[in-house]
Amino acid sequence: MSRSVPRFRASLALVLGATLTAPLALTAPSAAATGQFTVTALKFTVRAGERTCTVDADLYRPAGVDAAHRAPAVLATNGFGGSKSDGSTDAIGKAFAQRGYVSLIYSGLGFGRSGCLISLDDPEIDGAAATQLIDFLGGERTADDDTEADFVTLDAPGDPRVGMVGGSYGGAVQLATAAVDHRVDALVPMITWHDLAHSLDPNNAVGSTAVPGAFKWQWANGFYLIGEGQPLLEANLDPSRINSLSCLHFVSEACRTVRTLNSGRYPAKETAELLAYARSVSPVSYLSRVEAPTLIVQGQADSLFNLNEATATYRTLKDQGTPTKLIWQSWGHSGGLSDPAAGELNLSQGNLETSYVGRRILAWFDRHLRKNHVDTGPAFAYYRDWITDPNGTYATADRVPAPNRTLYLSGDGKLVDNRSKVARGSRTYANWLVPTSHSESSLAGMLGLPDPAPYDTKGTHLAWTSEPLERTTDVVGAPRATLKVRSPKAERTQHSQDAADKLVLFAKLYDIAPDGTKTLVHRLVAPVRVPDVTKRFTVTLPGIVHRYEKGHRLRFVIAASDDAYFGNRGIKPVTVVSAPEDTGVLRLPVTD
Repeated sequence: MSRSVPRFRASLALVLGATLTAPLALTAPSAAATGQFTVTALKFTVRAGERTCTVDADLYRPAGVDAAHRAPAVLATNGFGGSKSDGSTDAIGKAFAQRGYVSLIYSGLGFGRSGCLISLDDPEIDGAAATQLIDFLGGERTADDDTEADFVTLDAPGDPRVGMVGGSYGGAVQLATAAVDHRVDALVPMITWHDLAHSLDPNNAVGSTAVPGAFKWQWANGFYLIGEGQPLLEANLDPSRINSLSCLHFVSEACRTVRTLNSGRYPAKETAELLAYARSVSPVSYLSRVEAPTLIVQGQADSLFNLNEATATYRTLKDQGTPTKLIWQSWGHSGGLSDPAAGELNLSQGNLETSYVGRRILAWFDRHLRKNHVDTGPAFAYYRDWITDPNGTYATADRVPAPNRTLYLSGDGKLVDNRSKVARGSRTYANWLVPTSHSESSLAGMLGLPDPAPYDTKGTHLAWTSEPLERTTDVVGAPRATLKVRSPKAERTQHSQDAADKLVLFAKLYDIAPDGTKTLVHRLVAPVRVPDVTKRFTVTLPGIVHRYEKGHRLRFVIAASDDAYFGNRGIKPVTVVSAPEDTGVLRLPVTD
């Protein structure tokens, strides 16, 4: 995501890429993008964790805004590998300055011309740096050239009216900042993570937070290389950006985490440290301190940070009483970043007033920054790719749908709607020493590269297929499967001190057309490292929004491997036994 690889940036006209119009008739609460503004380049010396470094920023000041005519502020930074000046990040400053907001856009720590190490949006480092920029907006400090900001709306002395917006790496930093600075008044984090341990090493078995998952090696190593290459990709010899020869540009804990994951081993001590560190720089560990109203926007086409991550953040904030709403837009890291669907939000085009998500963001800031009593929209909204009318692409609900339709895994490979239809039987698969299933080439969607169709090799997976659907079926949410498998070899290593010896499998759901064409929705899979192979376990699949047309069939698959992830250590045959009184279950969140 550096300027030398622009299609790999998760910054903001790629990360605030696109969103459609919808049945909710939100009127644009702010003036259209016609306002004039000035841009001033600034430097800020900040203390971030144990280091002192300089933050590179641009201040966008709307015409007519001064000490007598103040305006609220928007603070934003880049996605991973970007900077304040890439086309997607500076678009935020322009877009909101044109609509009357003071905008302070900065290069995140370790990126662009900003100093310090890359610390993965750590609240005590990245959040601490951002709070010093909020001091500037509140008139508590000056920039390094003595520039003052005496024209931002204040709620109290030193307390500016400020919101944050941004995506991916520029999304998590908002929550990190709000956790350490309650002066933040509104957040719009987009396509970002909830738990980085799960994002990079997912285990989708319910209740398995102490058991590592399957390393998402393509995503993790891609970002790691971009981070370590920053001094070369963005020529900068600032000593505050250099750590050591073995960990050039990240904080040491991040490098140790990546090395442990790449080792293919999960020894108890190192695994505990890995999980603890990854969660310490994740919203899952500090959301209890976030009070700012938060509009969460997550992408359906995203295997890096899928919909379940945003849903977890949303539910946590909602349960603790923090005002929050959730939108599932179309695009994410895996698709649509550089070419969003027609009508979807694209800040580089400035289509805030004419896109659904754009109007929702404007309304959110209008309500919480300008204090206007405007409708900020429903609790939950989701994009539907099967709707062609741009005025009806989004549907809304008062909550995220839960699984409500049950199917059963029959011993003859059928997926049936009644337990009495389950045939007795058993079937077996075994993994090879090399991956035999393909879901995605993880970086292909961001780089715009071709990707082979998903496949599963015979003998290395099991599938259960339904009868042709008698009616159109819309699935909105995260399916769940409850399974019981037999694997004598995995049982023998069940109590190994290395979790890498546990059984790994991959669950997924295909749409099978009448002509046999298979669609793996957004190429999403659910990796599972089975906590205890002797017991029944439940798998949460990635959330989807998908219409299964009448005449199509559903196919549930468990596969032995996936080439986008690390898998089993050694050969581990797996048998699934089915009987009417005891069989696997698939539950789908089906909407009318």
